[in-house]
Amino acid sequence: MRRFTDDRDWARFHDPKSLILALTGEVGELAELFQWLPADQAAELAQDDPLRTRAGEELSDVLLYLIRLADILGIDLAVAATAKLAASEHRYPVGGHPSRGPAQGG
Repeated sequence: MRRFTDDRDWARFHDPKSLILALTGEVGELAELFQWLPADQAAELAQDDPLRTRAGEELSDVLLYLIRLADILGIDLAVAATAKLAASEHRYPVGGHPSRGPAQGG
């Protein structure tokens, strides 16, 4: 992603704020694809084109902006995600109360 950006001289546009706004826009485009689908049918409907292809494109955009943002901020996403998952495993142990949502503020 860094090489792709550098090859096109786009780094000057890739400050954290701009990347976050671009990431938010791409999440919005992904949400738009599913906005009016019945929740209980969305996963099934996404198995077929054209929704499957469009969802893949938007998910890729989200992923690429997220990777670029992490690069700019110097965050190793694999390390951060592993740490977050470990904290969540501690906070929400197996056999907890599945009928309750996560605690507020976390």
